[in-house]
Amino acid sequence: MSQTNDSGSFISTPGFCSDCGSILPLLGDKGNVRCYACKREWGPEAFGDMAMSYTINFNEDNVYASAKQKDETEEDAEGPVVERKCPQCQNDKMSYATLQLRSADEGQTVFYTCTKCKYKETENS
Repeated sequence: MSQTNDSGSFISTPGFCSDCGSILPLLGDKGNVRCYACKREWGPEAFGDMAMSYTINFNEDNVYASAKQKDETEEDAEGPVVERKCPQCQNDKMSYATLQLRSADEGQTVFYTCTKCKYKETENS
């Protein structure tokens, strides 16, 4: 159920177009945003007092600083830690993550990462 105000526009919350009710994309480089549906341009006031934050994670293999610690601990693990022997350095702890990469009726893929040398291996379960 959509509500309209006296001018025929939608009564919307910040982040939504008050003309057509569609969700607005993020602000562009010039501080304006154009509605995907009705093509009306809005300024930053269309987002009210909303704030956006994001984190950019870079691949650790591309770290060139010598300050990178060689003796990684479980606090630095990329996920839950299990007892599994690393085939490269023989460390007995590896972290893991799972993804459903194949069809839904097949098992998931488990990605293991050594907590010491960061060696990665996969297993289809």
